[in-house]
Amino acid sequence: MLKLIQWGYPKLETIVPTLSFRFFTTLFFTPLKYKPTEKEKKAETFAKKFFVQAAGKKIQCYRWGESSKSVVVVHGWAGRATQFRRFIKPFTHAGYQVIGFDGPAHGQSEGKRTTIVEFEETLKEIYNIIGEPDAIIAHSFGGGAVLFSAKNGLPVKKIINIASPTIGDEIINTYLKAIGGSEKTKVFFKKFIEQKYGKPFDAFTASHIIREINQPVELLLVHDEDDKEVSLAHPLELVRLYPSARLLKTKGLGHTRILKDNQVIQEIVTFVREPASGFRN
Repeated sequence: MLKLIQWGYPKLETIVPTLSFRFFTTLFFTPLKYKPTEKEKKAETFAKKFFVQAAGKKIQCYRWGESSKSVVVVHGWAGRATQFRRFIKPFTHAGYQVIGFDGPAHGQSEGKRTTIVEFEETLKEIYNIIGEPDAIIAHSFGGGAVLFSAKNGLPVKKIINIASPTIGDEIINTYLKAIGGSEKTKVFFKKFIEQKYGKPFDAFTASHIIREINQPVELLLVHDEDDKEVSLAHPLELVRLYPSARLLKTKGLGHTRILKDNQVIQEIVTFVREPASGFRN
């Protein structure tokens, strides 16, 4: 499907630009679905499954372990909760339960399209069941969704953002590059977002959101220098805006393999186990 879009979108943008722009707005909110790996399927088998109803959709949720202490994992765009399978044993051995969910329109959850707002609604419903977790660990798009939720009052002591985008224009540029779109599409899309939601696109990005969080949050950013999807400029911008954030840089792990690295996972476990300082910028 992606290859077909890459072939066809530049042609459509040239021949019928208005149609291509509308198609882009639909595509932007429609995650592609990928089959889980066999190891992900195995991780799913020893989870206790439950559902929440959020954004008018039935959301598949998972619980690994039983404990009064918990961490919530939030996957990225086109991802699944089981992508965090390597985190399960280290955290359950450290005395935590791990709660995950397939976001709206992702994995085994209902829906075809979704937004950052629907991820926020899902997190609120999960909180209604488990209470406030000790930390939230998020990958890529999930990191922006967690910060957006925290800005809107969702209580969270610690956030760990892994390979998470921050800068609005760069997020749109990544999509455009993937399908061969031009600057014309970006201009249209920005106008569309402002007209539809009454706010500019940047208002939904981490570099804007981080300035409006009115609760003490300890933030750990984990990012690989060789990430080809989200450059190192993204976490560096967030550190500039939120100086108390810690940055853990890796090399050679890219955008998704970073979720499987034992050293990265152990660093995150250590960060979560540290007593919360209550510090905020």
